[in-house]
Amino acid sequence: MTTSMRSLKVPGQVAEPTEHIAERRFPFLHALRELLLDLVSDRVALVGALGFVMFLVMAIAAPVIAKDYTRQNLRLRLSAPTLVVNDEFNYHYALGTDQLGRPILDRIIHGSRVSLVVGLGVVLATGTFGTVLGMLAGFFGGRVDNIIMRWVDIQTAFPGLLVALTILIMLGPNLENMMLALMINGWMIFARIIRGITLSLREELFVRAARVIGSSDLRIVFVHILPNLVSPILTIAIMELARIILAEAALSFLGMGIQPPESSWGLMLADGRDYMARAWWLVTFPGVAIALTVLFINMVAGWLRSVSDPQQRFKKFGKEA
Repeated sequence: MTTSMRSLKVPGQVAEPTEHIAERRFPFLHALRELLLDLVSDRVALVGALGFVMFLVMAIAAPVIAKDYTRQNLRLRLSAPTLVVNDEFNYHYALGTDQLGRPILDRIIHGSRVSLVVGLGVVLATGTFGTVLGMLAGFFGGRVDNIIMRWVDIQTAFPGLLVALTILIMLGPNLENMMLALMINGWMIFARIIRGITLSLREELFVRAARVIGSSDLRIVFVHILPNLVSPILTIAIMELARIILAEAALSFLGMGIQPPESSWGLMLADGRDYMARAWWLVTFPGVAIALTVLFINMVAGWLRSVSDPQQRFKKFGKEA
């Protein structure tokens, strides 16, 4: 009797669509599906995402596909790009060799590991630190705001490259110290922008409602305000990733970053500048790798801004998402 009564339909009742049930039960999967569909519909963003994923996969698989990137072969030094070596097919020499006979392709692949490790690590650290300080300055104001923003102003007054070089001269050039130097010099943009947005968010009704129900200040900052900052944080992080990759290449080019025999795109440019007239491929291909990586990141940044900001989605699609 109970089963039959449960199977009865109330007159006028409309069955809930299956996709709505799936959306309610698996909200993350539904959001991921919508995100992928939006990415596919944006050709520019799709090209950028595929290009960045290609570099990411290449960096992860570097120990397998380019394990002999430090092996020298003076018989093949400054060899032009070719796929045939000693009458055998060999893709490692598709982009030629450097002055020590090392394959350029393998060194570019390993250089991508350095660029992505430095870029992602520095952005994660600076984004976290700068976002926290920016929220605290914008929410509490007063003395807290003055102290944090004067710190930002003082550190911004010094040229970033000069600060990084000074730190590396004192600590010594290596991967860890280079990341530390870039972290010290990269959090200010997060703090300044997040502070400005927090100043406006703290006057919103949901913040006042949280105060009324007795939420503490820190809970309001990290539970109620932080989710509304996801869009600007993602946008800044993507743009900063491109800047950090360029900064790492610049420091390595100046000899204050990655040291031989390790591989870095900036270090490859520095090693090949004396051979540009004889072997153009020594600087061309590492330069193209840097340019393409930054281009792909910038292509994704605009799309990420549009999908993470409701106002931008409204402008793009003509309706609220």
